[in-house]
Amino acid sequence: MVTTENRDEYLETIYKLESLPSGATVNRIAAQLGVRPASVSQMLNRLTEAGMVTRARGNRGAVTLTEPGRSAAARVVRRHRLSERFLTDCLKLPWETVHDEACKFEHILSDEVEAGLTSLLGRPPSCPHGHPIPYEDGAAVERFARPLAECEVGKTYTVSYLSDENADFLRYVTKRGLRPGARVYMRGREPFEGPYLIETETGPHALGKAAADRVFVE
Repeated sequence: MVTTENRDEYLETIYKLESLPSGATVNRIAAQLGVRPASVSQMLNRLTEAGMVTRARGNRGAVTLTEPGRSAAARVVRRHRLSERFLTDCLKLPWETVHDEACKFEHILSDEVEAGLTSLLGRPPSCPHGHPIPYEDGAAVERFARPLAECEVGKTYTVSYLSDENADFLRYVTKRGLRPGARVYMRGREPFEGPYLIETETGPHALGKAAADRVFVE
């Protein structure tokens, strides 16, 4: 039996993956959710029948939200990111811990509580990790960020968002001054995938490609 919570987790994951250059596929969805590709395929079949997604053949084929699917996903994402803001801004929880807690909130918030949070928080444009919060009508803010790994040497950039909300990764970038809004100067890049030599307000640092791929800047 497919629960609404389970369905929402898939829609939310596809929504987030679609915003990345690599897009959403069966394999990427499975990796994000920690499940087998066969389980993802079964759920996608149900979502396709419900008119929520379309998909190309194979585990590497693109998975795309339909308009009804995108609307449902945006609602879940909006409540998740508002919850993260509430947990960091009002309850003062560390930003690396709020993702998992917000996953619980997103499924139980009523329309009234969502509206109250929006007002209380002053209509925040983004979550603590820099991701834009969809508007009430489901519309999303366009972002034109790119991975730090693709940036030019000798230029300064502003951190837009972190594509990975894993607690260990967030602690790692915090120590290196790579929070959303921070300025980062690309000092150099060694051949064969790094390391990437950067400078932030916390000093000079070297990042591996895996980390530089998950820090998006403008």
